[in-house]
Amino acid sequence: MNSDSGTGPDPVEPERATTPDAAPEGADAPPEKERKRRGRPWVRRTRRTALAVVLIILLPVLASQIALRVNYTGDPAEGTYTRNKDAIWLGHAWVDGRKKDADVTALVQDLGTTGIRDLYVHSGPLEHDGTLPKSAYPRARWFIDAIHRAAPGIRVQAWLGDVLATESPDGMRLGRPETRAAIVTSTRQILATGYDGVHFDLEPLHSDDGDYLTLLDDLHALTRAQDAQLSIAAHQIDPLPGFHSFWGTVAGHPKWWSQKFFGQVARRVDQIAVMSYDTMQPLESTYGGYVAQQTSLALEVTPESTDLLMGMPFYHENRFGHWNHAETVGAAVRGVRLGLSRTDADRANFGVAAYVDFAATESDWAAYRSGWVR
Repeated sequence: MNSDSGTGPDPVEPERATTPDAAPEGADAPPEKERKRRGRPWVRRTRRTALAVVLIILLPVLASQIALRVNYTGDPAEGTYTRNKDAIWLGHAWVDGRKKDADVTALVQDLGTTGIRDLYVHSGPLEHDGTLPKSAYPRARWFIDAIHRAAPGIRVQAWLGDVLATESPDGMRLGRPETRAAIVTSTRQILATGYDGVHFDLEPLHSDDGDYLTLLDDLHALTRAQDAQLSIAAHQIDPLPGFHSFWGTVAGHPKWWSQKFFGQVARRVDQIAVMSYDTMQPLESTYGGYVAQQTSLALEVTPESTDLLMGMPFYHENRFGHWNHAETVGAAVRGVRLGLSRTDADRANFGVAAYVDFAATESDWAAYRSGWVR
């Protein structure tokens, strides 16, 4: 029977020659987009790697933020208020002739409603070789005498500092014995002006700097002999063990000190003030939790004979490292009280230090008084 009758078998399609690159035609052929996806496995690997990297970075950050937020919860212990051993950093205007008698009168009146005992008055900076020109503090004697007359219980300390050549080729080099000797000579010189002590702020100072410890030993021998205070501004402590090494590797700026090094420094001075601001925290709650953690870490290694002060931000900036909406005086004070409550609520030689007078607002002072002075 022929095919025209319509009753014969269906015709058989002849076999199609294929090659590895030839795709079959018809409904079973994969779409063009699918073929491209299957042909580029490196795209899938790249995406998976990128996702893994993001998770590796974000998950620890998220976990740390949650931990700091939790650290900000709870109620501070009763009695965790000022011990009347607080401090404030003052600008250079107090010793260069810009301030007058009326300014001192107003300052003393403000201090009367606080727990502030020490004034760190900017009287430098030091030269890179460690010397200090007397022209840097021409009205220091006037200011010291004016404070002593109006408020006999207040101590005036010379705030001296310089940039260290630890992260750039320019700056002071503590590794040079002649530089350290010059700093000791400058300290003797400025104490002769009548200051009650000397407060050093040398930055950026890397953890485990043995030359710095040697300098402190020499300075403390001098200040003890003259019955003067030796005080320093300290970097923050590693929030995680060894974090300063990690951050130094990825950012070129270690920023933090090891807790061990902090303790070594604290045992060599009369007073240590932690610069617990510029913390990179994005929220008021995480900043407060961070300050609580720093307070506990510092208390654990600071001898009871050394005054430990936690810094408060009396200034207002918005930049990487410091967010004005997060780093508030209120959060700092509450964080300090929480850390004190959990670690050593009865510590006598303890206080807070406000940075800095010329940037402070009435709100800053009010938050300090209501939260800490009471």
